[in-house]
Amino acid sequence: MTEGSMTTERSVATELSVATELSVTERETLERAMPETSRNAGGVARIRSRLGMALGVIGVLFSACSRDHIEAINLSNKADQAVKVNVSGAIRDYEDATRLDPTNHRILWKLATAYHKQEDWDKMASTLARAAQVAPEFANYWYHRGFALMKLAEAGNKDAYQEAKQPLKTCIEKDPNYAECYHWLGTALLYTDDEQGALQNYTKAIELDPTIPYFYPPPGEVYLSLRMYDQAEKVLQEGTRIISPNDKTANALYGMYTLLSNVHQAKGNDEARMADLEKANDIAGANHPEIAFNLGSTYAIMKPPQKEKALRLLKSFNKRACKSADAAKKFKDQCATSNDLVTKLGGVL
Repeated sequence: MTEGSMTTERSVATELSVATELSVTERETLERAMPETSRNAGGVARIRSRLGMALGVIGVLFSACSRDHIEAINLSNKADQAVKVNVSGAIRDYEDATRLDPTNHRILWKLATAYHKQEDWDKMASTLARAAQVAPEFANYWYHRGFALMKLAEAGNKDAYQEAKQPLKTCIEKDPNYAECYHWLGTALLYTDDEQGALQNYTKAIELDPTIPYFYPPPGEVYLSLRMYDQAEKVLQEGTRIISPNDKTANALYGMYTLLSNVHQAKGNDEARMADLEKANDIAGANHPEIAFNLGSTYAIMKPPQKEKALRLLKSFNKRACKSADAAKKFKDQCATSNDLVTKLGGVL
């Protein structure tokens, strides 16, 4: 065999190995075998024919993959338009898209977001596990998986508190400035009997982003349970100072003020306690009618009773909580006590 023919055969072997993604060892084996198995132009022709077949197969596979990828994007775009008005329909399209292209983590993220809208925490968590496996550098995938597991835990699956810790820790590894990951990790640690770890993570979350309202009540409550009243007072007062009252912050501020009232009660500061309850009542709205009862009944039994304040608050409670059948059932005892106190104070409901 001439040097030219061997060069041709080796070139063919190299082309074939690239086309079929052979390893270096496999390619060398093929090249060594070429002089023995292909000693004429016919052998070279056969190799080129096989190369053409291999390239053809690869082309078909690539074309099919490309079509699936494009179709997945089209379905995802369709779901994007539907998700605002038809979440269930959008989920079906996102699910079909992920079956066509299971490596597209952005479509998996959209699917998880749609599950979030339906509060389907189990499917949200499993979908984000897939997204994080494809794109582990995305900290938000780890965070939202941890968040979904925390919601499952709140719904009764207590084992999910333990399961949530790892994705939340990974979130922090990927992005050490992700405040929400510290907060929810703190809660997971709290419910798995690590109060100190919980406080450390709650504190870190507030340091990173002190503007998030719901960060403040949990550490305040933990400090209160540990009888660390000064620390509880500090974090709760900081929260009420920073967070402005509005519809979105009302629940968190209500929690801060009611916890502060408990702190001041424990410290024997009745004046501060009543001021806290008044502020809680001011922002409670329809979601917390019980605060009007708590505050009004306290004024009613003072010595001497603060009749005007007591009647105002007890009447407010009665109007908010005792008129509808559902609310009256929920606050049955408070409604009965409220009626008795108003009568004793000479008022009329």
